[in-house]
Amino acid sequence: MTFLNTQTLWPALRAQTRHALQCGALQPIETALTHLEQDGVRFAVRQVSSLARKEAARRTDASTASAATTERRNPFLPYEPDLCVGELSPTHIALLNKYNVIEDHLLIVTRRFVPQTALLDLADFEAWLVALRGGDALGFYNGGEEAGASQPHKHLQAVPLPLDDSGWSAPIEALFDSVSVTDRGARIDGLPFAHAFARLDLLAADAAQNALKTYRALLRASGVDAIDVAGLAHQSAPYNLLVTRRWMLVVPRAAERVDGVSLNALGFAGSLFVRDAQQLATLARLGPMTALARVAQQTV
Repeated sequence: MTFLNTQTLWPALRAQTRHALQCGALQPIETALTHLEQDGVRFAVRQVSSLARKEAARRTDASTASAATTERRNPFLPYEPDLCVGELSPTHIALLNKYNVIEDHLLIVTRRFVPQTALLDLADFEAWLVALRGGDALGFYNGGEEAGASQPHKHLQAVPLPLDDSGWSAPIEALFDSVSVTDRGARIDGLPFAHAFARLDLLAADAAQNALKTYRALLRASGVDAIDVAGLAHQSAPYNLLVTRRWMLVVPRAAERVDGVSLNALGFAGSLFVRDAQQLATLARLGPMTALARVAQQTV
């Protein structure tokens, strides 16, 4: 079996994207981009005019599931062959996000079912780093439904950087000059909610091991502990994780949405999504940083 590597993954993704668009397997969601500024960050906000189509598809999937089970259909078992970019490792495959809002949105999915609430392990980081070392990209993970996870099957995600034309790879990087070190680790002074931050070099040797070690340290600093569930380490609380070649950020979550607006890990990078003009107005009224603070934990 031939696995994708740092040189072949992104070209393979773009080739598979062309095929999936031609056959209709890939259904991009059109958006209109605007910006909202608060607390020194120019947030990118995409108004998703056809998000209802994605939600309707999920309801259809759920309604066609067996009446004997309350579980939603798992789109990763089996996955659509036309969305498969290729094999990443013995434990992970690379898939296109069927309803992508950002171009070249990659899903890194475990071959067998593993709960999304299980902690990430070395195999997860080894697969993830194929994408992050192969191009300048943002990796993100939604640890549980309250953190924005839409599927219970473990899947990591990656999108190319920059996220928009703000001048930063990710808008939140505008605050990185305010990083300070406390007894609980590094934090970004401009973020008004609980979090833990670390600098990284994912192009260095032993990057996967170092990323795993940093991830576990940031979880502890954020108050997210490991708990045993049937012999597998799970998270004690929902959280979001953001990773680039240069830094890692963990944010413990308190809620999935604020005033009807759903927020996932990308929000904490400075990229948010709204369903319609009403939700955009809600976000503008609240302020995007205030909205993030209301769904994140306030203290550790």
